[in-house]
Amino acid sequence: MAEGLKIEIVSPERLVLSETVVSVTVPGTEGYFTVMNDHAPFMTTLRPGFITVTKDAGHADIYFVKGGFADVSPSGLTILAERSIPFAHFDHGDLQTQIKAAEEELARAASPEDKSYAQEVVSGLLNLAIEAQQINGAHVH
Repeated sequence: MAEGLKIEIVSPERLVLSETVVSVTVPGTEGYFTVMNDHAPFMTTLRPGFITVTKDAGHADIYFVKGGFADVSPSGLTILAERSIPFAHFDHGDLQTQIKAAEEELARAASPEDKSYAQEVVSGLLNLAIEAQQINGAHVH
């Protein structure tokens, strides 16, 4: 592929991905966004979610990202992830454990601020579980 978008996904442990692709859909803090070649530069934070990397027509790879930053520049898209793994290695059981712990924390929350924060955590984890289930159901990985 001579032309395309250069993407690098970097986690503290390793370089997860470095390729030239058609497009990348990323879970930004304000919602998902898609980047293609010659996208306008910007930087944003990421929320936990799934990155879809489209290599060519009909072929996409999916990666889990726990959070971090996305930097779109003239040279491409760089994702500095708190944690990132291929979807095939995503631990659904661990996510269910996190949801249960977050729900218990919500039940113990005393102040309105603590309840609000705990509810945000529970909602984020439940949304992540729904997204993962939808990906599994579509057999995208």
